[in-house]
Amino acid sequence: SFAYFTIKDRLPQILTRVIDTLHRHKNEFFEEHGEKGVEAEKRAISFLSKLRNELQTDKPVTPLEDELPDAVLWNQYLDYQRNLPNGSGEPSWFQSPWLYVECYMYRRIHAALAQNPPIDNFDVFKEGKAQNFFESQEAVIALCTYFQELLKNIKDLDEKQLQEELLKLLQVSLWGNKCDLSFSAGEDSSQKSSPLQSLENLVPYILVNDMEKVWSLLVNAKKNRTERSNVRVDIILDNAGFELVSDLVLADFLLSSKLADEVYFHGKSIPWYVSDTTKHDFNWTIKQLGSANHMWMSRCGINWEGNLKKGVWVFRDHMFWTLPHDFSSMSEVAPDLYAELQKSNLLLFKGDLNYRKLTGDRKWEYSVPFHQALNKFHPAPLCSLRTLKSDTQVGLKPGQGEQIQASEPEWMVTGKYGVVQFDAGL
Repeated sequence: SFAYFTIKDRLPQILTRVIDTLHRHKNEFFEEHGEKGVEAEKRAISFLSKLRNELQTDKPVTPLEDELPDAVLWNQYLDYQRNLPNGSGEPSWFQSPWLYVECYMYRRIHAALAQNPPIDNFDVFKEGKAQNFFESQEAVIALCTYFQELLKNIKDLDEKQLQEELLKLLQVSLWGNKCDLSFSAGEDSSQKSSPLQSLENLVPYILVNDMEKVWSLLVNAKKNRTERSNVRVDIILDNAGFELVSDLVLADFLLSSKLADEVYFHGKSIPWYVSDTTKHDFNWTIKQLGSANHMWMSRCGINWEGNLKKGVWVFRDHMFWTLPHDFSSMSEVAPDLYAELQKSNLLLFKGDLNYRKLTGDRKWEYSVPFHQALNKFHPAPLCSLRTLKSDTQVGLKPGQGEQIQASEPEWMVTGKYGVVQFDAGL
């Protein structure tokens, strides 16, 4: 299975890169922290080398020994895996659910640094994320330029034109999800060309296209809003770099077109899946745009800083997004987050990992309804924007998956296909 190759090849590759990154920064740690920095780097590397060995030799998954706030929840989850009626008893790297051990690896990478001050705040994936951003410059410029031109006459657009623009920016945000560093094991995955020019040609690759439903929901919410009730959209972010910029443009469009009054962004509280967006990445990206020497890029960045200051954009992170749990257990494990999401008119879940957690990462029949796979997770109407990079997919028409499978055996894992999949909730 694809899961097997991920654990066997991709994850050890990612760990090797992390170890190399720490090696390369040795002098910097010395300059900043003296001998203490170098000692911490050595300890972190030895911890990670041991982790890589455990993974490659299929050792049992061990409880976390750090004192970080989420350690108890992780260890409870390990107990849960141990006691599954159809499980093999002691979970190990190759004998456990893929989603669990992959999340577990990133949590252990975090522990390697968090337990070793003074380098405990070092993000081992930061360089890769920055590089992805800079290598996607042309696409970022094209998108910012398009958007700033659009803003000039947004007040004059009729409903049909507004709908066209929303659908266009939803697609840019969807295909932005191809730029994923955990998928490429850290290899270059930047967006080189303007994404707007290829949208037409990509439409046939959207296997489930519920964009019209997203439009209807937003238009109705706008019509029914009262002075006391704001229309709120939440975007559960995935990758930093070009994908994040595409999400920010979409969010700005929602405000500028008055389809939403406020947008909440949800990111990761620790470095995660190589390129996932943390608060630092979020703020850094907006600052980079604001100080760019390109007029429309900097205009975007400056406006977005303003949105954050005015409070119409809010960034939140929560420990739950970096736990191994499916979202169906959110109401139990993180009732505060679930209650927060219930305040939203629309939840946009970006990317493959969020999709796996929405659907429990099971080997579903392709035609099982999305609503069923969500397993009672319905804080608010939600939509998943995802390019396929793992072998779980639901909500297809009967025979649709089998038909593609016949000509493209790898169709579920290449990122070539996408879905914009909506569920209205209860």
